[in-house]
Amino acid sequence: MKINFYFMIVYKFGGASVKDATGVKNLIEIVKKSTDKLLIVVSAMGKTTNALEEIVKLSFVNIDECTEKINQLYHQHFQICSELFPDDSEPIDSQLKGDFSKISLLASDKSLNQFDVKYDQIVSFGEIFSTRIINAYMNTKNIKSAFVDIREVFITDETYREAIIDTDLSKSNTIKIFDFSKQSIYLTQGFIGCSKNGLSTTLGREGSDYTAAILANFLDAEKMIVWKDVEGIMNADPQCFDKTERLNKISYQEAVELAYFGAKVIHPKTLKPLHNKNIPLYVKSFINPTGQGTTIHDYNEYDQNLPLYIIKKDQMLISLFPKDLSFVIEDGLKDIFQYLSLHRVKVNLIQNSAISISFCIDNSYVKIGELLEYFQKEYKVLYNENLELLTIRHYSEKDVLKLTARRKIFIEQRSRHTAHFVIQ
Repeated sequence: MKINFYFMIVYKFGGASVKDATGVKNLIEIVKKSTDKLLIVVSAMGKTTNALEEIVKLSFVNIDECTEKINQLYHQHFQICSELFPDDSEPIDSQLKGDFSKISLLASDKSLNQFDVKYDQIVSFGEIFSTRIINAYMNTKNIKSAFVDIREVFITDETYREAIIDTDLSKSNTIKIFDFSKQSIYLTQGFIGCSKNGLSTTLGREGSDYTAAILANFLDAEKMIVWKDVEGIMNADPQCFDKTERLNKISYQEAVELAYFGAKVIHPKTLKPLHNKNIPLYVKSFINPTGQGTTIHDYNEYDQNLPLYIIKKDQMLISLFPKDLSFVIEDGLKDIFQYLSLHRVKVNLIQNSAISISFCIDNSYVKIGELLEYFQKEYKVLYNENLELLTIRHYSEKDVLKLTARRKIFIEQRSRHTAHFVIQ
């Protein structure tokens, strides 16, 4: 049962939608056209998160180059501010200077010697930059928005870079702080939170969608809208395939399948909080806000009769063979999965025989050397890099032949509705 007596909608704007001054202005136009109560969740601007990740890496190896990168990122944000506030950018610029000074101190702090901890302290600033700028611009356009630092709302554990939200405490904070009887529009950040010891945390890359979904769940939102640079969810990535088609509506389950196997439009964790409260999710274009977009809701069937193609690039296939020909399934499976779970290695596909097991993972895992070294103690280890994981939902033999012809297939798996191929 809804506890509110008005329509409250969660808007989520990704980094591409606010990558420059034009994007910020467009966001304002979309907000102005709404007559509902709004909770606006915003990502870091453009490629800011990537830049901050590079700053973290450089802070361990070359502090001079790190400082140069910090200055470059500051000037990018300063340029956006100078376009949005041509008459007086000093107030917001002063705030940004303070934030960038904090980043410089964090980068040079030798006591922050754990990569994941340092990562979260620095990378979390990206969302703070974007929401400070957008909130200041809203005020100049007479849009009364309340800025909320989500780190005062979402309390997490200390699993840095993949923090887990304390649901009870965070829900209590959410209901208390986002009081729509007093305020019509709130603006906050995605992706970040705060551990109980007071340090910033992040919820995993692309975690801003998840932030918005959790807030929608806690506040019993009428719906959630994710604003993207595409017309909705397509049956394939237009950058990889010709003649793609938009999906009008899909079920939560279908969306989870697409997200898990690499579709970039929706973060995999986003759907569960919405499904639990039966809150519909709309994926719409910030370029064409009046377009139909895609609706994700509690639909029973997939009714468009379209195959769905997903390619997950930069994959690594690791195969383990016991040195004494013992059965993997009986003797080693538990130990293998305990290690993968403990080190938060996300497995995209698994296949085993009596005396081997193979798993496909993202090649971006930063401790791949340690992983291989660990398994080489007990197993003969073979691995292949620079692979792709091709997933076809609602496939036909024609689709399979078309997409795998003249490609070396390392692993092939099929179920009633889905086919997976690890390919060269």
